[in-house]
Amino acid sequence: MNTSNLKSIVRGAYDIQALRIQMGGRIVANFKAKLGMEPSVKEDAADQDAKKVLDYLKAEYKLITDGMASLPRTFSRNGDSLISSMTELVLIDQYFTLERDEAKHFRQLGKVLGEYKIYTHFLKEVRGVGPAMAGVIISEIDIQKAKYSSSIWKYAGLDVAQDGKGRSRKKEHLIDTEYINKDGEVKTKKGISFNPFLKTKLVGVLGSSFLRAGVKDNPYRAVYDNYKDRLNNTPDHDDKSKGHKHNMCIRYMVKMFIIDLYKVWRKIEGLEVHAPYSEAKLGLIHGRDSV
Repeated sequence: MNTSNLKSIVRGAYDIQALRIQMGGRIVANFKAKLGMEPSVKEDAADQDAKKVLDYLKAEYKLITDGMASLPRTFSRNGDSLISSMTELVLIDQYFTLERDEAKHFRQLGKVLGEYKIYTHFLKEVRGVGPAMAGVIISEIDIQKAKYSSSIWKYAGLDVAQDGKGRSRKKEHLIDTEYINKDGEVKTKKGISFNPFLKTKLVGVLGSSFLRAGVKDNPYRAVYDNYKDRLNNTPDHDDKSKGHKHNMCIRYMVKMFIIDLYKVWRKIEGLEVHAPYSEAKLGLIHGRDSV
């Protein structure tokens, strides 16, 4: 099934989300001083402060706009009002409009996923994979081209680079890619070899979601915990920090999920399924079957 339209819906939803987050950051910075709040030093404190500011603004915005079909032509308030000018009111209105549009886009995404068997037969049942993440996976991965599960690893930037380290945007990890310039000539340039959007969502979002989902009925959290135990009990990894080990475990957990995804998806599409090298040649079992 062609996923180009689904990709437009998914990317569109995340574009709105990115704009909403960007605007929210500016609003929080502008209104913290007005609320007498000090600049945050730690990231978690910044998140908590941002939520407080936006909650205050939402409450006052609702009071101001209650019963209105649209914003007034003029606006000003004196005293202790948090929103006291037309400029501030329009800014806050734009933010909450983006918030509503974002929620609407993701709701609509949930409606269209029923057309895809990999969602109804697999992704929908995996704890930690919501409609938004399912949309990313289905629209960004071409299972027809993914002959092996490692093909998806490589496309998602989860493979190991030539220097033995995880794939990244570092100069030494770039590859030569061909392109046609404005004169119709074939040229080469250095570029990344993976889909950065997909990698960010799988590692940064799905990985964290699997951990939050807990152990019950969630084999991938168990994969994370088991791999972490292996690292902690292997002398070769004693020099690695907790953060480094955590990132390694996240990547490993996501890769095991991809093995399961690959097997189910290829089977649904009637395509040949190839066992990973470690299973076919070494007899090791990964993914859900290993826990």
